[in-house]
Amino acid sequence: MSNTTNRKRDALDYHANGRPGKIEVVPSKPTNSQRDLALAYSPGVAEPCMEIFRNPEDVYKYTAKGNLVAVISNGTAVLGLGNIGPAASKPVMEGKGLLFKIFADIDVFDLEVNAASVDEFITVVKALEPTFGGVNLEDIAAPMCFEIERRLKEEMNIPVMHDDQHGTAIITSAALINACELQNKKLERIKLVVSGAGAAAVSCIKLYLKLGVKKENMLVFDKDGIVNIDRTDLDPIRMDFATSRKDITNIAQAMKGADVFLGLSAANVVSAEMVQSMAKNPIVFALANPDPEIAYDLAINCRKDIIMATGRSDFPNQVNNVLGFPYIFRGALDVRATSINEEMKIAAVKAIAELTKLPVPEIVNLAYKAKNLKFGKDYIIPKPIDSRLITIVSAAVAKAAIDSGVARRTITDWVAYEEELRVRLGADDKILRNLANKAKSAPKRIVFAEADNYKILKAAQIVKDEGIATPILLGSVSRIQQIIIEHGIELGDIEIIDPWQGTDDSEKFAEHLYGRRQRRGITLYEARKLVRDRNYYGASMIEFGSADALISGLTKNYKSTLKPALQVIGTKPGVKKIAGMYLMLTKKGPVFLGDTTVNPDPTAQDMVDITAMIHETVTGFNVTPRVALLSYSNFGSNNGTIPEKTRLATAMLKQKYPDMIVDGEMQANFAMNSDLLQGNYPFSSLKGSPANTLIFPNLESGNIAYKLLQELGNVEAVGPILIGLDKPVHVLQMDSSVREIVNMVTIAVVDAQIYAAKKK
Repeated sequence: MSNTTNRKRDALDYHANGRPGKIEVVPSKPTNSQRDLALAYSPGVAEPCMEIFRNPEDVYKYTAKGNLVAVISNGTAVLGLGNIGPAASKPVMEGKGLLFKIFADIDVFDLEVNAASVDEFITVVKALEPTFGGVNLEDIAAPMCFEIERRLKEEMNIPVMHDDQHGTAIITSAALINACELQNKKLERIKLVVSGAGAAAVSCIKLYLKLGVKKENMLVFDKDGIVNIDRTDLDPIRMDFATSRKDITNIAQAMKGADVFLGLSAANVVSAEMVQSMAKNPIVFALANPDPEIAYDLAINCRKDIIMATGRSDFPNQVNNVLGFPYIFRGALDVRATSINEEMKIAAVKAIAELTKLPVPEIVNLAYKAKNLKFGKDYIIPKPIDSRLITIVSAAVAKAAIDSGVARRTITDWVAYEEELRVRLGADDKILRNLANKAKSAPKRIVFAEADNYKILKAAQIVKDEGIATPILLGSVSRIQQIIIEHGIELGDIEIIDPWQGTDDSEKFAEHLYGRRQRRGITLYEARKLVRDRNYYGASMIEFGSADALISGLTKNYKSTLKPALQVIGTKPGVKKIAGMYLMLTKKGPVFLGDTTVNPDPTAQDMVDITAMIHETVTGFNVTPRVALLSYSNFGSNNGTIPEKTRLATAMLKQKYPDMIVDGEMQANFAMNSDLLQGNYPFSSLKGSPANTLIFPNLESGNIAYKLLQELGNVEAVGPILIGLDKPVHVLQMDSSVREIVNMVTIAVVDAQIYAAKKK
């Protein structure tokens, strides 16, 4: 099966499996009692209805309108697929809604409308104004998109933006400002060549003119040639920037001496010779996707003084609309703007440009395998994962809306507003995305001990494709290859080892195991038999540095998977007992639970040791641990074995680790509710914010808690993360999903990175 066919299946499965599509509507108020339902609907709902009737602005107070954007398309220009119709555009519109949510916490209804004419489309959208706080127009063909947006902006009293036009314009404008600064060029003097005259190109040109670029220094080309005043096929919008020059007829001529090239057209329309003919310190934005107007490597190899940007994520300076539209709408919604005007767009441009010059967060460096990203030729715009975008860009847009008079709500405390924006991003799986980015910064060799399993092989393909890890497969070569062929899994020349058949390392591994366990009942003969077992062999590979981490446990119970690792590798120096930890991805952010899998009834000293190990691990995930030792008692309110043990462990931790943020003994609801804790126990060192690291007094309570949360709490569990072994080994839950295996591999790679750093 071809790689293309396999990826097609992955994409289709992603959209179809489980709940079809990518979005759902979730109630934001309690609905579990008759009283709740009576308030939510009849008769209680009549009260907000009448309040809104008396004061229409109260719709923002009593409904979701203020955080609700419509993503609307008629499917006439979908991605690079063309006019495929509204129904076929729905996956794209759902995807846009997903981006709004994960980057700016904006709720979206996607609307795909059967409206082929301008008037039909406008009639439909205008009729929906009472429902939405803003409208994002998407994938509408030119030139109808210009007229649709113009009229809707004039006739509606909420923000309307066609992102295909303005998103690209805003991001490239920020890039152009910074590139010109680096290349020592003035906007008002640059000679600009534009390839493409569609919606995005037209919007870019208009915004560049507002920033200072001169019309007389600009030459534009479309599929029919140069846009000049002699053309009879141009609409008024394009005629507005048509040139009167007669001496230029093609792009090659126009590129001679040009300072900037902007491509929004087709692949390979620019040659190396054209780039070589440009002025000193040229700027090339080749944004055709997936293949740019000139290949990145070709362009930078033919001009060492070039600054190059593309629309692709695998090269520096990716022009990605997600840097703009979520935050522009966020700022507009938060001040209840009546429109998105030029002042707001220019504010976004300048905010994005300025953010690029600030020191880059370490998590961004890790994600892009960079030691120190900084403002320069390969970094002229921020990276999409930069969490500062929401605070800096949204605030700039909101201020511009207020200053330009289109805001119906004023913000006075900007510090509080920026903190509100940060809280919005405390979402469930952000830490996992960050860990995946960290893993990709230095992939490690991961041994899969149960490779004769479809789930394992599928997970291996994913982590290999994503650049997270280099898989090594253990098991029967013929059986593994059979599964690969049957399921069309693409793993290339991946390494497969069958320990049962014996290898060049088998005797070395057996002698090592015998040396460690000869006084614990294992003979050399038995050691030779044991290392034919894949868990023993995989652990031996980690011990001898043939791989960096081991993943197992999908088909065997926890103890039988853990035992070989303990016998071959052992614990870290000074560690008496290992522990298991789960990472729970909740809507309020990550919560770490331990010990949930290993120690049935730890002593107070055991709890101290376990807490110290978990604290170190959580810190390694770039999270500041806030540790609560749990009990059924709050600070001595009850006596008993568990409260006394937890109380003693807390005192020992505070004495041994004075800088650790830790408290106990306390009940779980007090640990997780900072207001409850502050109101009743203001002396607690955890007051101010909830705990994010929970230490359970015994295996029973920890195991019950994580399994209940997993089934009832609408959270995703990542783990168990094994802590305390001398080298990285992680044990899967039996029958884990492919996603759970990939998550565990991600954790294993980060664990191996931390281990490698300590050994240097």
